[in-house]
Amino acid sequence: MKNIFLLIATLFVINTARSQEQSAVFSHYFLSPILVNPSVAGFNEMHQLQMNIRSQWTGFPESPKSYHIGYNGPIGKTLGIGFGIMSENLGNRSNLRFQMNYAFRYELENVKFAAGFSTEFHTLKLASSVKDNPYYESGDPLIEDAIEGNKLFDASLGFWTTFYNNTYIGLSFSNLVVAKIGQIESGDPQGEFFKFVTFNFGHTFDIEEYNFKLTPSLMIHRIKDTPFRVDFNIMGSFIDDKLIAGLSYQAGLGGDVGLLLGTNVDVFRIYYSYDVSFQTVQKYNGGTHEVTVAFDFGKGKKKFDRG
Repeated sequence: MKNIFLLIATLFVINTARSQEQSAVFSHYFLSPILVNPSVAGFNEMHQLQMNIRSQWTGFPESPKSYHIGYNGPIGKTLGIGFGIMSENLGNRSNLRFQMNYAFRYELENVKFAAGFSTEFHTLKLASSVKDNPYYESGDPLIEDAIEGNKLFDASLGFWTTFYNNTYIGLSFSNLVVAKIGQIESGDPQGEFFKFVTFNFGHTFDIEEYNFKLTPSLMIHRIKDTPFRVDFNIMGSFIDDKLIAGLSYQAGLGGDVGLLLGTNVDVFRIYYSYDVSFQTVQKYNGGTHEVTVAFDFGKGKKKFDRG
């Protein structure tokens, strides 16, 4: 009975965390789409270094926390690369991810297109503190293996296009493999190939007489066997992008609303957002905080800055 209880509890934690990581972990993806689409690597012809921190359900015991640091930039006129390290923590479970992005871009008059893919290595672990659980029985192989860590390989595919300097469309397919290191077969050989699909669309309206830009955008995210997630975002930039403000609404899974503030000063960018959920769990936490700090360096083509 104890083993059954512990098995159910463990699988619940792991599956809940896996469900979270299939979706966009960071809400600032519409500012830095490299977070959800590997083809954006090097797209804006600049070298970018950025850090992301997200603290979800603040004040709730062992709430989710995510940390990311990454780089992407161009190689010559057509290639782009990127790499990143991300740490996710939820309760007694942790996930360390190493990602490499590779992209090819091509520009023709007012259209710019990129295709890319990423490879990822995950290390999923349970904290050894689970052994302190009164239901734990010494030597349980399931728990011992989880504490030692499961090493996974994964891959993603993406496409990104801009039109006339002010419209972008993106499409990405994540979790294409999800196989344990050392195994050839996929972790879900009978499943659909494209189980996790993300679509991005946005358009910038440039109101030159007021030195103001308005960018509405949306993201549609499909995870197999779950409802569609749709994010609606609107962002305004003032005084040559020195002041950024935005609102976002996430439909599905109860719904969330968020407020964004930020600034761009020369090569430095910083953004902060605060999100609250319409789910019952919001009564027991202080909302979600997210911070992005980024540096852009090297010569770039600012007309393709949504990358």
